[in-house]
Order: sequence, then structure tokens, then C-alpha cells
Amino acid sequence: MPVLYLSHGAPPLADDHLWTEQLARWGVELPKPRSILVVSAHWEAAPVTIGATERVPLTYDFWGFPEHYYQVRYDAPGAPELADRVRALVATPGQHVHQDPARGLDHGAYVPLVEMYPDADIPVLQVSMPSLDPQRLFRLGRNLAPLRDEGVLIIGSGFTTHNLREARFGDTTGAAPAWSKEFDDWAKRTVEGGDVDAVLDFENTAPAAHLAHPRTEHFAPLFVALGATADSGVDANSVIDGFWYGLAKRSFQFN
Repeated sequence: MPVLYLSHGAPPLADDHLWTEQLARWGVELPKPRSILVVSAHWEAAPVTIGATERVPLTYDFWGFPEHYYQVRYDAPGAPELADRVRALVATPGQHVHQDPARGLDHGAYVPLVEMYPDADIPVLQVSMPSLDPQRLFRLGRNLAPLRDEGVLIIGSGFTTHNLREARFGDTTGAAPAWSKEFDDWAKRTVEGGDVDAVLDFENTAPAAHLAHPRTEHFAPLFVALGATADSGVDANSVIDGFWYGLAKRSFQFN
């Protein structure tokens, strides 16, 4: 299976016809997975923690939105077998894997999945990021890589640029500030060029890195995606580009 790093947007993504069409088309073009494993920018917990393996309510981890965004449902089956495999691949002596059976999918997982797999017929499991350290997340991805041969679609869900203080809320024209464009251009060239070291050290190698990511959690899922594909050779293609609220929605597929 390929591995994805996608910009997941926010609940209002559902109102953007262009972006929803792009995600829907991507879902159709991908080989249908047996199950989906999501690493979202919106769940940090150490050690690695596995979310619910039975259907539980979604985690509406956002505030101040109109009520209808809190009525969205995504009743995908749980993935207990995948949870067992994740434990087997990630756990090491002295490194345990926890489980939070009450934690439903957060919006970094369900917002894009509603568009990509609207039938909600594929089992989905979410796991936490145990750290924001690029090397540690890269190793996590490497540990999860065998799942690709088992029909699992690994998705790192973040946002290629993410600075809410500088966001142009409501602007879906595709306009963006210079810093967002510069970082986005760098990300495309560097990821597609396979320069893993530069991506992992992006705070020092990318232009406008600290403006693009005042905190790094929305770029961090990319490190997991890179790790999951590193041993087979990084073969990355940008599938979605453009800007939403001035933020880069660029998303990659690793084959």
C-alpha cells in the first residue's frame, strides 16, 4: 500500500467543493485498503497510545464552530486486529504501548476520511504521536512499515503550513502570504526530491519554518510517513496543492 501525508483542514473543509472533490478523487484512485491507520497532529500522548477499537463517538476537538459541525458522524468499524499488529511492531523491552478505549477519531482523522471513504466501511485505527522529535517519529514509521504489505493504508494527517495567528480565515480563493508559499514550495521540492535529512531538520533547512509552524505538531505526521517508506526508497508525489485560509494544503502520496 502507499503511504499518505495529507493536510486535513478543519471541519469547514466539508463546505469547500474543490477540496472535497480532490480528496474524494484521491480516495477512488488509491487501492482499497483492508484497514486504515491514522497518525494525527491532534493526538500527542506518550508512550504510543492506541485509540478505540470499537465504535465510540468521534472526538470533536475544536471549539466555537457552528453546531452542525458537531453533528458529523463517521461510523467506521473498529480495527482490533490492526491494534494487535501495532502493539507487536512498536512495543519493545521497556517501551510499552497503551490503549485509550474511549478515544474516538479526532478531526485530523475523520474530516478527510469522510470525503475519501464516505461509506465508512473500512476499519480505522488511530495512534498517538509519542513525541514531536523528528527522528523518533521517523523510527515509529519505520516500525509500522510492514503494515503496508498487509493492506494497511498509513496516513499522516497534518497541515503543510499551520499558523493560526496568521491564517486568513474564510479565504478559499487560493491566496496566501509569502511565507506560506515559500515553505510550501520548499516542501514540494524537498519531499519529492527524497531529501529526508532536510525534511527531518526542517526547522533549520526550510524558509520561514517558524512562521509556517510556530509549533511543529502539524508537520510531524510527515516524519512517520517518511519512516514508513524509507526502506523501500522514498517515492513521493504531490497529489493536492493550493492554499486554504492562506495555509498550504499540499498533500503527498508515497509509493
